[in-house]
Parts: sequence; C-alpha cells; structure tokens
Amino acid sequence: METGVVGLGRMGANMARRMMAGGHRVVVSNRSPGPIAQLASEGAVPAQSREELKNSLAAPRAVWVVLPAGDVTEQAIDELGGLLDSGDLVIDGGNSYYRDSIRRAEKLRARGIGYVDSGTSGGVWGLENGYSLMVGGDEPSIARIRPLLETLAPGPDRGWGHVGPVGSGHFVKMVHNGIEYGMMQAYAEGFSLMRAKQEFGLDLHQVAEIWREGSVVRSWLLDLTANALQPDPTLAGIEPRVVDSGEGRWTAIEAIEQGVAAPVILSALNVRFTSQDEVGFADRLLAALRGQFGGHAVPTFPDKTGSAT
Repeated sequence: METGVVGLGRMGANMARRMMAGGHRVVVSNRSPGPIAQLASEGAVPAQSREELKNSLAAPRAVWVVLPAGDVTEQAIDELGGLLDSGDLVIDGGNSYYRDSIRRAEKLRARGIGYVDSGTSGGVWGLENGYSLMVGGDEPSIARIRPLLETLAPGPDRGWGHVGPVGSGHFVKMVHNGIEYGMMQAYAEGFSLMRAKQEFGLDLHQVAEIWREGSVVRSWLLDLTANALQPDPTLAGIEPRVVDSGEGRWTAIEAIEQGVAAPVILSALNVRFTSQDEVGFADRLLAALRGQFGGHAVPTFPDKTGSAT
C-alpha cells in the first residue's frame, strides 16, 4: 500500500526505509529539506510541504506522524487535520502522552478523520530487527493499515498487536518505558557494585558477555550493556548524567493516580533526576546539616565560591 511519513528523525526515517523495503510507496515530509532529499535518493516520494504530501497520496490516505512528544506533534496533527479529507487516517507513531492521543482523536473525529496511536519501540535497531508496535484505535482503522504494521514489526504475526481503543497504544508504551527505566537502573547498580569490588579485578565486559548466554537476567538491554562496555569498561568518557524522555514521569503519575505501587520505577526515575541536578542543593544542605547537629566537617570547594578550581 502507500503511506505518508511526517518527521524524518532517526525513528521516522528508518520506519520509512523499512516500509519501502517491504514494497510500500512512501511519501516523506520533514521541516528541514536534507532528510527529504536523502530518503528521496533511496526511493521515497519527496513532499516539501504537508499539502504536497496530501496531493501525492490517493484517498483514503494514511499518514504517520513520527515526531517528539509535545507541541511539535500537536502542531503537525493540527495542520494535517486542516488539510486531510474525511475518511483519511492519522497514525501517531511517536511517544505521545496517551491522554493527548485521546483528545487529538476526538478532535480529528469531528472532521471525519481517523486516528491511531502506535506505541513504537525498537530505537535505532528497528530498521534491521523490526519495531515493537503497541497499537490503539478502532478495528477498521487497524485492519486498514495492517500491511504497514506487519512490515514494520519483526514479523507479520509477531512483535505487534492491536491492544485496545485510542489511547491504549501510547498507554502501553508509557508503561513499557517505565519498566525499561527500572531494568536499566538494576543493570547500572549491579555493574557499579562489581566495579567497586576492585580486589577481584573484574572485567565487566566479560561478565556481561557471560550473562548474555543462558542467564536468567539475559535481555536485549544486557546485549546493549555489553556493547557499551566493550570499548572502555570504565566508561571514562561518558558524563554521568541521564536525561528522561518524560514517559517515566507519566508512568509515575499514573501509578499514583491508580493507587498502584511502583517503587522500582519511581526509584529509577528519581535517580535520573539526581543525575541531572547540576546545582546539588539538596546534597549541600545534607552536608551542612551534618555539620550543624554533629559537628562533622563540612566539605567545601577550595575557593568557597561554589565551584571547584
């Protein structure tokens, strides 16, 4: 079949490539022209504007939006909503908040335009291995884009599924990312503990490779851990700062609202917040309090200005 793709970042561009490799006609649109030209050289149909994208697709159209969550996705879907015709379909393949997906679907439905939310996992490896797709929407919409879903997934009958109504796809992906936070944190803490046991002289890359075969903790994240440790097991060149995409926060909020205990996910999220705290005010106050009540020495920077010299 044919489809459009709006947003040619690493995820969107590779999804377009995988669909093209599966024999589909793909019309591509992007804010900057470079990625359009690159995909066009690989066989995609270029569209320099959203209107050109619409005119390059036969009705009823199916257009993927693969953009960062938030305003940029909101603006793109609003623009498509004003251009597309009744009977067309918008698929949000980004990491949107599921409540936003429900709201956007209602807005498009008033114009006769369908909406599918596709929680998408696979990262930069999705082009080669296929994407895990958690799809929300009505049955006719899912059936209509099934050939595309089967192409994007690791196999026609695996790695993807219609999980429920609109919003459910991004909800499941949100929880998926919360679990990912916890798994990553467990690996990070375990390898940190082994590194601290210096008298054993452990080769952390070797340990990761051992665990990859037959171990109950083997996983794709462990495979990636081994890849990361191979060039330098000390990771000396990497800044100890971990950003969060927002989905861990949404998962934490949902857990609180539903009254569901999620201590591992919340703890992993808090560790990321700590790593992002460049001021370190809370830790400074803790050090000061130890000096106040116990007379303990309070560490200070050499120049006492708040920055190391």
